[in-house]
Amino acid sequence: MPTYVFLLGMAAMIGIGFIRNALDGFPVHEPSREAMIGSGSVGIFLILRAFSSGCAALTGVEAISDGVPAFKPPEWRNARTTLTWMIGILAVMFTGITWLAHQYGAVPLAQDESGYETVVSQIARSVFGGTNAAYYFIQLATMAILVLAANTAYSDFPRLAYFMARDKYLPSQFTFRGDRLAFTTGILTLGVFSIAVLAMFGGETERLIPLYALGVFTSFTLSQLGMVVRWQRRKEPGWQQGRIINAVGATATAIVALVVGVTKFTHGAWIVVVLIPLLILLLRGIHTHYDEARRELASLTPVRSEEILNIVVVPVASINPVTRQTLAYARAISDNVSAIHISDEESEIQEMRDHWPELATDVQLVIIESPYRSLVGPLLSYLDELQKQAPTATLTVVLPEYVPRHWWEQILHNQTALRIKAALLFRPGTVVISVPYHLERHARRPPAVQPFQRRL
Repeated sequence: MPTYVFLLGMAAMIGIGFIRNALDGFPVHEPSREAMIGSGSVGIFLILRAFSSGCAALTGVEAISDGVPAFKPPEWRNARTTLTWMIGILAVMFTGITWLAHQYGAVPLAQDESGYETVVSQIARSVFGGTNAAYYFIQLATMAILVLAANTAYSDFPRLAYFMARDKYLPSQFTFRGDRLAFTTGILTLGVFSIAVLAMFGGETERLIPLYALGVFTSFTLSQLGMVVRWQRRKEPGWQQGRIINAVGATATAIVALVVGVTKFTHGAWIVVVLIPLLILLLRGIHTHYDEARRELASLTPVRSEEILNIVVVPVASINPVTRQTLAYARAISDNVSAIHISDEESEIQEMRDHWPELATDVQLVIIESPYRSLVGPLLSYLDELQKQAPTATLTVVLPEYVPRHWWEQILHNQTALRIKAALLFRPGTVVISVPYHLERHARRPPAVQPFQRRL
């Protein structure tokens, strides 16, 4: 609805303005105030600046190309029809507003000037004879279309980021769809960067136009060159004509990008000039990482279950129900299980030796004295020795882990299991299993179920 309201308002303003100006004999009104660009002589640099500013009005068509998959079938035909209408409406509206601005003396004003007014507002006030209902209709329609346009990036950028992540030029998180079937990571990323850019430029959108225009026309040039390469390589039907069209398009957009970059360099375009090479290096670095990971990816454990030689290690601190539960689970997945107790207290070590037979288990107890009260280091050294003795074996570390009733009770425990898991995370060929013991459930544990017994 905002789109149709805006188009209706612009059509009425351009039509009525043309008729009124024609009835008056097409007079050209002098500007009532000095323009933001000053009244200096018109030189080539000023013309180029005006050209680059005008080209910014042509941007937005890239939303069609990125959003082709969102159209109804046949997608390509509907997208082409939409793009044709978009170009036609843009040409009529841009030409009409430019002509009315010239006829009624509407000029851009500095935003810090008292009584600041946009060019469209000046035209509407002149065409409709003051700040009446028709004038405010144009203002509200413009505001509505700008709000709608601001949402375009949140529909388009996440989809573009998905394409790049699918091709391994962005982190794979950008391919994730949330429960609302939207690319959540792309939306959140765009939101964070938008806040940062608006804060840097003080919320003045006119200062952002050079960044936007240079980025858009650079991407236009690259995409057109990509089509030229595609036509040349594939030689599909109509490739000669298509190659010429895209080559002309690449040349035109490259000229615009160059003009914008030179004339708007000190107005903020330098940021894009610096950022684009850095972004290219970053994206290529991400792609290189994924390529290397794909080439070097090799399973450190056998892929067939009958080939797995599983050696299980259970770190134990004391003998209690948690230890019994963890040892029982470890013994159920392997016959080769050893329990390791690391301590620097002789009395604690002796107590563990005395009470271990009470478990009536065939699991071997290995005691390591750690004079420096280190836990992770001796455990890793023990695992290294096991790996040397059985290089083809898979080491599985089964960790007993307390789960308190409340989240804030976590601080009352030393988080030993968490420290061990963090240390083993980057150790190749090692599998880590946590056996949780929920403190609030031990008193009302359900009765044991026999193997393969169906719970009704």
